[in-house]
Amino acid sequence: MASRVVVCLSGGVDSTVAAHLLKEQGFDVAAITFWFWSFPGAPDYAGRTKCCAIDDAAQAAAELGIPHEEIDASQTFHDLVLKDFVSRYRRGETPNPCGRCNRLVRFGLALHYAQEHGFDYIATGHHVQVRREEDGAYSLHRGADPSKDQTYFLYGLKQDELAQLLFPVGAMTKPQVVEIARENGLSCAELPESQDLCFAVEGQTSFLFEETDATPGPILDLEGRRIGTHRGLPYYTIGQRRGLGIAADRPLYVVAIDPQRNALIVGSEDALLESGLVATDPRFISGHPPADGAAVQAKIRYRSLPVEATYHSRGSDSFALHFAAPQCAITPGQIAAIYDEDKILGGGTIVRSL
Repeated sequence: MASRVVVCLSGGVDSTVAAHLLKEQGFDVAAITFWFWSFPGAPDYAGRTKCCAIDDAAQAAAELGIPHEEIDASQTFHDLVLKDFVSRYRRGETPNPCGRCNRLVRFGLALHYAQEHGFDYIATGHHVQVRREEDGAYSLHRGADPSKDQTYFLYGLKQDELAQLLFPVGAMTKPQVVEIARENGLSCAELPESQDLCFAVEGQTSFLFEETDATPGPILDLEGRRIGTHRGLPYYTIGQRRGLGIAADRPLYVVAIDPQRNALIVGSEDALLESGLVATDPRFISGHPPADGAAVQAKIRYRSLPVEATYHSRGSDSFALHFAAPQCAITPGQIAAIYDEDKILGGGTIVRSL
């Protein structure tokens, strides 16, 4: 009897090809699509955001000839992701909701669904690779396409979850995935690729906030002198240069956000360089952190390159990373992902620079 696998189908090319490959390999394949925008007051996205589309997913399932179910996970998404996103901005952070959504919502709900409905595995279109080590433990490695690798967002997966997860396109480049879709007449091959936050409207998330969250306040230089007025702290992030609305004889960047004073602190690019960071809520795929003082590689944002660092434990609830060379614009709220070459070890949420 064929193993049963449920695919988290967004309607895009990666998850559709993942389902196609599993079907070719002899799995009994079904698909589910989560929808997050039916809670009271939610924007009317008409069944389509930048990371999932109900109609496209239904069409992909029909083309593949597999059962498909739409699942409304709106309240869970609102309570676990959006509320956290807003509260972190109010604390002066720039949160990364994708890591939290994957860990607490998408994979959590998919694993629960699989258990309830008798599926052996869950599959997604993420560009990552799972391997079984000699000791039987599972490890998570970068996808074969460096420009599409998504391990950064999946640092929080656990051993029991990896045992049930399949990532069929992780060993492929994006052009290879698209070519498979075209060769098999799948309409997803011609869809535009998703970018930015799934819920950003023209790059903006201000619709999530109350009017009082966007109260104008002072822009201060590093000496505390007021040199301008900002539009509201949710519009800014560490390292931002454009859109500050101030005239100066040199480029100025946001170097700190001070919610207590409702102030934006700006300075030169050199002021953005920091030697390390502290992160909280640590999670490690093996279940164990690196040894204290271990040499690792780290990423402080999704599009950054891994850099050499030293790991230091700060108890069970936080860790520090000390970089071999100063890093620019370390941003509270973002993920600090820790690697050993192509294997992701785990990570946490940045709370401050050192």
